[in-house]
Amino acid sequence: MHGKIALEEHMAIEPTLNDSKVFGAHVWPDLSHRLIDIQETRLGEMDKHGIEMMILSLNAPAVQAIPDIKTAIAVARQANDVLAEHTARRPDRFAAFAALPMQDPEAATRELTRCVNELGFVGALVNGFSQVTDPENVTYYDLPQYEPFWQAVEALDVPFYLHPRNPLPSWNRQYEGHNWLLGPNWAFSAETAVHAFRLIGSGLFDRHPKLKIVLGHLGEGIPVQLWRIDGRNGWMNEPHRYPAKHGVAHYFRKHFHLTTSGNFHTPSLINAVTEMGADRVMFSVDWPFEDVGQGCAWFDSAEISEADRAKIGRENAVKLFKLKI
Repeated sequence: MHGKIALEEHMAIEPTLNDSKVFGAHVWPDLSHRLIDIQETRLGEMDKHGIEMMILSLNAPAVQAIPDIKTAIAVARQANDVLAEHTARRPDRFAAFAALPMQDPEAATRELTRCVNELGFVGALVNGFSQVTDPENVTYYDLPQYEPFWQAVEALDVPFYLHPRNPLPSWNRQYEGHNWLLGPNWAFSAETAVHAFRLIGSGLFDRHPKLKIVLGHLGEGIPVQLWRIDGRNGWMNEPHRYPAKHGVAHYFRKHFHLTTSGNFHTPSLINAVTEMGADRVMFSVDWPFEDVGQGCAWFDSAEISEADRAKIGRENAVKLFKLKI
């Protein structure tokens, strides 16, 4: 399929580049080049495999792992200025998600507003929880101090991409002796799914009914669990005890959109479409951590209808992000 749009596609700036080394130290010369490069290797791969546009975002954990608030604010602004420069050079091929200093909700709101209103960004991508002041502090965005931020996201009418990061070493004793479970193998999805559930259970979407959240990797394992989450031990007739007014599946299907990033598996794609509808699933690769050729070859030949392929590969992203292409 030509004209695909991919939207979990990462880049790095010098202060954040080494954050990604742990995910590919043995291929670091190639991986680091692919993170820094925007206009050459990346565009060549896009042309070769039928990707018309990438929505660029900062690598992980980057800003979210900077406990010093002033530094986090400065690095986010630096990253966004670089993103703006590259998208301005090729607006026909690149759009951008804002990196945000969520350590300071007011600063994050100001930066998102700047990025959307002044730089033309199409949303935000945030790498999970933020470490605030203390490296051991773990702060999630269902907490009360983020209420004005979510109000601004809703008013700006842009999607918020909740991207994974690993749990802190002090929080991941369940992985001791099994470090192979960290990262994309399991910990990324587990951590991000819990964060998504916290947002849902907090009542966030009752207060802000127009919010739009994006999850990668075909939903971080959530779609296959929706029935069990809401129907567990149903005969006991014990409702969820949280501020939200409805079941998890209600909010997930209404407020969340999924991408295929790093999950090139047709049965999983079909499950996501069955649970969410084809209008809420979008193509992505997860550049440069996944291979563009593999992701595109899989998607182009996946056993789905051509109507769904067009929606997932292009049309849904154009609509959700209001792309002018």
